[in-house]
Amino acid sequence: MTTATQTPKRVLITAGAVTVEAQLNDSQTASAVWDALPVSGRVNTWGEEIYFYVPFELPEENPREVVEKGDMGFWPPGPALCIFFGPTPASRGDEIRPASAVNIWGRVRGDAAVLKHVKDGDKVTVEPATGG
Repeated sequence: MTTATQTPKRVLITAGAVTVEAQLNDSQTASAVWDALPVSGRVNTWGEEIYFYVPFELPEENPREVVEKGDMGFWPPGPALCIFFGPTPASRGDEIRPASAVNIWGRVRGDAAVLKHVKDGDKVTVEPATGG
């Protein structure tokens, strides 16, 4: 008998006038973020990254100093949720580098560059996506 594959969890992220869908990975960080949903805050921008502070702390889990476009990270020093869509002030060349290492907990589906339209101070909400 085989175990059925679990459908990956998905979230909707609404920041200002922009809404993107994202898929969570199978990390402990992703499970902890999922359990804390919904979460809201005010956007901070840092280069081509948006982030917002959250009311929970999580330990480091396979922290990464360089990420990919569309990656969603948890930044333990914040604590904050981050979404990367291009270079940051810490980047070298074309890489995407957070301020310090982050736990990757998922990835935006589609083109994360739409987040360029999000401004400092916009309201942001992350909530479970519904439907298939």
